[in-house]
Order: sequence, then structure tokens, then C-alpha cells
Amino acid sequence: MALNPCIDTRDVRFCLFELIELDKFAKSNSHYSDFDKDTFNEFLDLAERIAVEQLYPASVEGDKSGCKYDPKTKNVMIPEAYKAPLNAFYEAGFMGVIDSPDIGGMGLPHVMGMATNEIFCTASYPAMMYPGLSHGAMLLINSFGTQELKDTYLPKMTSGEWGGTMCLTEPDAGSDVGALKTKAVKQADGTYKIQGQKIFISSGDNDYYDNMIHPVLARIEGDPGGTKGISIFIVPKYLVKKDGSKGEFNDVVCSGIEHKMGIKGSATCSLSFGDEGKCIGYLLGEERKGMKIMFQMMNEARLGVGMQGLAISSTAYHHAVTYARNRLQGVHVTQMLNPEAKSVTIINHPDIKRMLLWMKAHVEGMRVLSYYLAHNLNLAEVGDGEIKKEAQGIVEILIPISKAGNTDTSVLVTSEAVQVYGGYGFCADYPVEQMMRDSKITAIYEGTNGIQSMDLAMRKILMNPEQYNYSILKKRFKEVADRAKGIVEEKYITMFEKGLQKLDEVIEMMKAQMAGGKFMHLFMEATPLQQAMHRLALAWAHLWSLTVAIPKMKELVGDLKGEEREKLLEDNYEAAYYTGRVLSAQFYLGYEFPKFFGQIESLLFQETAVIKSSSPVFTGALKE
Repeated sequence: MALNPCIDTRDVRFCLFELIELDKFAKSNSHYSDFDKDTFNEFLDLAERIAVEQLYPASVEGDKSGCKYDPKTKNVMIPEAYKAPLNAFYEAGFMGVIDSPDIGGMGLPHVMGMATNEIFCTASYPAMMYPGLSHGAMLLINSFGTQELKDTYLPKMTSGEWGGTMCLTEPDAGSDVGALKTKAVKQADGTYKIQGQKIFISSGDNDYYDNMIHPVLARIEGDPGGTKGISIFIVPKYLVKKDGSKGEFNDVVCSGIEHKMGIKGSATCSLSFGDEGKCIGYLLGEERKGMKIMFQMMNEARLGVGMQGLAISSTAYHHAVTYARNRLQGVHVTQMLNPEAKSVTIINHPDIKRMLLWMKAHVEGMRVLSYYLAHNLNLAEVGDGEIKKEAQGIVEILIPISKAGNTDTSVLVTSEAVQVYGGYGFCADYPVEQMMRDSKITAIYEGTNGIQSMDLAMRKILMNPEQYNYSILKKRFKEVADRAKGIVEEKYITMFEKGLQKLDEVIEMMKAQMAGGKFMHLFMEATPLQQAMHRLALAWAHLWSLTVAIPKMKELVGDLKGEEREKLLEDNYEAAYYTGRVLSAQFYLGYEFPKFFGQIESLLFQETAVIKSSSPVFTGALKE
């Protein structure tokens, strides 16, 4: 297999087996005792083979060809290059890698799903959106559907014959889901007639799946307004016959696709339901419980989008490193006054090394955060008592931090990759231009990062009883700080502990604002709080990593210095890996994390210009 151009699978294994200790977890848990480290490695190897040999080559072609819409037939054609790798993905069983064998899955731990999906998404996350949306819809049916719905849809969604979506957004109700206008009218046979429009529906229509299964939010005629009156329905593009085969068309029409800045290979559709009054939907769960039910899929999607931010960052970083190792330009800074000095590769220039180390540190920190979050999702499912309760608290508070923080960071990392390439990076002939375009949507869809920040500040911290989620997160952070003592240099630990104290000050300030009814302040401060907490979370991730990497590095490298050390690192991959892991963690903790304190001071300053501003102060624009 070719060297992976997008991801360091050695670092994937570091997170899985040396930090989370997945093999030990599996051995001690009856749900996963059939799996061992060798089995997990086989899955990782297979995922990497499909990603490198089939999915990655389709990435550029998918971006160039994009999706096409036929206004006559109302059908959508996805990039032809995607179809063979998607077939390979399904044939290898990765659609159900973490799902119960009862529904055709393999039953692996959640963090293995995170790892294999990251590997696939580094190769082409726009292509992986098709099975990603389908998986969320499939699990929604499995959790809330009747046995008839499960029997009808799950087998063919697991196999990849049929796909799925998530239909929330409407033209006049973007993030304000409660303002939706799609309606449902109950029929005598218990089904519902669905009528309305949905927009920005990823994978909404395509020529890969034989049928599309849409979970659709709608309001039953006569139910109250707002989110409390919303129900959710399963609406197939084609009805299903009693024998399980595809039946007649169900009056679900794609009215067009979006022409986007990035993820051009992912079909983003506008859908019309019931234009002819013949669209049938099946209630999922109870009436008026639609938002609660849909939140399962939304949380899974937000977990996945945080992973997408990590994946596109990893891809951009690895391409930037490869380019920097091969691009000859300029002489070494120590030879600047030597007119006969030869050019060196740009990876030797201090500013380029700084950029690459900045990217590496963020990618590795986000990977620890994402995998740890997935592992706690597992503990919340199979754990008992306090283990289960604490894990659920960690999941609730880390999902918005991971989704918003990782995706905002991905925009910066891909931008830095373009910068490493210089003018070539700005040209479509080189791949990082596509990565920068693809990264931005991750900060917008599945709930904009502003919404994630408000969710974090209000629901996950301030309105959470006794700030339980926050207290458990602090507990985990302090455990790592204590474990680091005697292993990691004191200056890094002290700075991290000081960061925890300063965050406490901000939370206490916000609690006082909430008690005083200063809600404008709270919502103004939500995004800066989330950004600071993501920075603190990555510092925790690197401190944790150092507790493992430093002893391993010392064991392999010892006290070697100078040329002897460099030769060892050239010849010994493991020594180079641990040394690099230590350096990127130290770089983050000593160079990047100090910026956290500026963010905190800006919050504590309580500047109110945002609150004082109103429409007239934004001059230079006309009111329509």
C-alpha cells in the first residue's frame, strides 16, 4: 500500500492504544471482549487501504466534476469517481462498523468508528457525506421506528442500496427550526400527507442510491407553533412494496442543487414534498417529539462534523509537509551572507517550521479530543452508575467544543497550508486550494458555530444543574495535570492549572450575569468562551500526550544530542515519532496556549460595545 498522503496512522494508534488504551477497555468489557488489538489494527489497515487506493484518487476528480442536476428529470448525478470507493466502503462493512450485529453491524467500539471514519474523511470527506448522512438516518429509525419501519428500511440502508438524509432547514426557517412551515395531515390509515419545502439537504438526491429515505420535520395540522409542536416523519422517495422492493414514486422532488464554494462533490439539494398532494410520511416516535428525536441525529452529525474539521486539517498539514520537504527555495539562514550557498528545501526555514509545527500541534490535539469524546460516548452507553453519568456529562459539554473548535481551526489550518505553498497554494493545480474551500462549510452546517457556542454557554454550563458537565470536565482536566507531575516540566503544568483557575473566573462572572438577567452579555460572550475552552481542551490533550510520549522518547533517544541524535531520528521511526509528539505538545503548551489568557482577559473586561451598537451605527450599507 502507498504511503498515506493525508494522515499519520501511527498517531491514530497512539491515541487509540497508548492514551485511551482501547485494547484494555475491550478486554474488560463484555460488549467488546471478542476484539483485541490485532483485530482493531486489521480494521485500521483495511480502512487505510480503501482510503489511499480508491477514495483519495477520487477527491480531486469529484471536486472538478461536481454534481449535476437535470431539470427535466429532476434527478441529481454525483461524481462518477465516487461510486467505486463507496462500493468498497459498503462491501467491507464499514457502514455498520460500530452498530449492533442485530442490525447488520460489526459492533466495534465508538472510537474505532471515529478512527476509521477519520481515515476515510482525510481522503475525501465530501464523498463520505453520502454514507454519513445515511448512517444517521438509519440509527434514527432503529432508535425510534416501529418494527415494521426497521424491517423495511434498515437492511437496505446498511447494505448501501438505499441512502438517507436529515431534512430540517427551510427557506424562511434556517437556524430557527421552530418557524418551519412543512405540514403533515393525518390520514385514516395512520399515515400522513406531507407538504412543504426543505433546503440545504446534503445527499438529498443522487444517482448512487436506489431510494432515498428522508427523516422530515413537520408540524401536524392543528399542533402548536414553535419547536414544541414539531413531529418527525420517515418519507421515502419511493414507497416500498410489501415484499421490500421499491414501489411507486412518493411525490418527493429535487427542485435544484446549490453551486457551492467547496464540497462540490456532495449534492446539496432543495426538496419539495407533496407538490401533487401525494407524499406519504410515517410518524417516527410520538407526535410533537420531533425535535427531541432529531437531536440524536444532530448530535451524531455534530460529532461527525468535528471529525471532518480534524480530517481536512490532517490532510492539509500532510500535504504542506510533503511540499515543504521537496520545494527548494532560498539558502539556510545561517548562510545568508554566503554568495555561494546552495538552496535548501523550505522545511529548513524557521518560519516554515513554525507554521508546520503549529499545524501539527493543532491536528494532534484535535485528534485526542475527538477520540476521547467518542470513547466517552461508548462509556455513556455501556457503563454503569457514576461512570455512565460522568461520561454523559463529558459528551454533552465536549460536543459543542469539538464541533465548533475543530471546524474553526480547520479553516485556519487549511489557510496555513496554502501559505506554505505560497502562490502555488492559491492555484487550483495544487490540492490545498480545494482543502481550504472545503473546510469552511464545517463551521456552518449542523448548527453554526455561533449556535454551538450558545448551546455550550447556556444549556451545557449555566443552565446545567449545579454546572455538573463543567465540574466533570474540570475533574478530568485536573486528573491529567496531577498525572503529569514528575513527568512533564513544571512550567507547562503550572500554566495549565492557571488556565483552569482563570476559566473558573469567567464562569463565575457569567453566572452573576445570568442571575442579573444580562442575557445580551451572555450571548455576546458565548463564542469567545467556546474558543477559549477549545484552546484549553487542546492544552489538556497535549499535557495528557506528554505523560505517555516523554517516557517513550527518553527510552528511545536517551541523552543523545547533535548529529548522533539526528541520525537516530533519521533511522528510527519510533524515536522520531515520539520526539515529534513531544515537540508539538511543548510548542502548543508554551507558544499557543498562552494566547488563552488574552481571550480570558477580554471576557473579564466586559466590553459592551456590541450591546450598545444598533443598526444605524453600521454605516456604508443601505437598508433594503
